[in-house]
Amino acid sequence: MNRCVFVIAQDIPVGLVANTAAILSMTLGRNFPNLIGPDLIDGAGTFHRGITTLVLPILKATSEVISTIRSKVLSKDSGDIFVADVSNAAQETKTYEEYAARLQIALEDDLRYLGLCLYGPDSAVRSLTGNLPLFR
Repeated sequence: MNRCVFVIAQDIPVGLVANTAAILSMTLGRNFPNLIGPDLIDGAGTFHRGITTLVLPILKATSEVISTIRSKVLSKDSGDIFVADVSNAAQETKTYEEYAARLQIALEDDLRYLGLCLYGPDSAVRSLTGNLPLFR
């Protein structure tokens, strides 16, 4: 069974928390379109677009912990866990082209990670995030 979690930096403003989660959600949906349920019709005959079929807990951590989790996932020679990230490079640029240009010259130490999406085997995801609290 697979699990998905978002880990968001605990010290960013609520607007950036929402924006980071939205960016990560879109990236997850693009890479796993099967995670979106079918469109639905309610009892009154009104149409509703399909939404995620997963529970998507949002956890909080420091940027340092987020960076460590990301490094652990990427250092494993396993494609079992999908990871998507949002860094300061994304939040500080206005277009995707600016983001791409900034990322191409950035070194790992230049990036502050604001959020991650992890999707993969339940036990593997829990081993990385099981001690993190919910973002409330």
